[in-house]
Amino acid sequence: MRRVYLLLFAAVLSFATACNSGTKKTDETKEEKSAPVEEVVPDNALSAAEKGAGWILLFDGKTSEGWRGVNKDHFPAGWQIVDGTLMCKGSGEGEAGAEDGGDIIYDKKFSNFHLKLDWKISEGGNSGIFYLGQEKEDWPIWKTAPEMQVLDNERHPDAMLGKDGNRMAGSLYDLIPAKPQNTKPAGQWNSIEIISYKGTVVHKQNGEVVVEYHLWTDDWNNLVADSKFPGLNENWADVAKEGYFGLQDHGDDVWFKNIKIKEM
Repeated sequence: MRRVYLLLFAAVLSFATACNSGTKKTDETKEEKSAPVEEVVPDNALSAAEKGAGWILLFDGKTSEGWRGVNKDHFPAGWQIVDGTLMCKGSGEGEAGAEDGGDIIYDKKFSNFHLKLDWKISEGGNSGIFYLGQEKEDWPIWKTAPEMQVLDNERHPDAMLGKDGNRMAGSLYDLIPAKPQNTKPAGQWNSIEIISYKGTVVHKQNGEVVVEYHLWTDDWNNLVADSKFPGLNENWADVAKEGYFGLQDHGDDVWFKNIKIKEM
């Protein structure tokens, strides 16, 4: 009789284990089926989350709509739309050397914002990203605007100039070096973000904060006073609270895409 009870107990235990195993597999299958599918977002488009958060595209990948040259009423011929990118076709003659080239701006001023874009530079190339810039007759935008440097750090001599690497890619040009210096080589895409909020400015490059500073403070004024900018514009430190976002023609091939901004 005892043997019969033992056999019955073993059978019940085996059945319970099998049921639990089956339930576990069923639960795992349900979890797998219910796992969220990650949204695939093509270049020059917004995800559903970005749309909901108020992001807007500044470049659709197909046209130059919204863009024009600094102090111009048209989009310069030195810039082209190529394979879903906004491209400056290098003149080979240095900054703004093209016959109808020059820096370009998005035709709307921004104050507090979060900007994102991707850039790729040619070998030995130089360019830049301006923000809070102003248009003044016969003046280039860099006489009024902070600049996030775009550069081939391996080949362009600017990487060796300035102070402590403050002319390398990601830096606040000629003022604050990007640290860590995490720029990808020429020909590869770099993702950047610029956040400007009530005087606090942050540069992010390839997912890392590389620069942080504060406009209109004593530290800022002292920093600018010890740079080349007062010689270009004695009031350069008085950065406007609202201005244009621009891209630089430095005479080299450079590509931009996925340009988007959120006002804060």
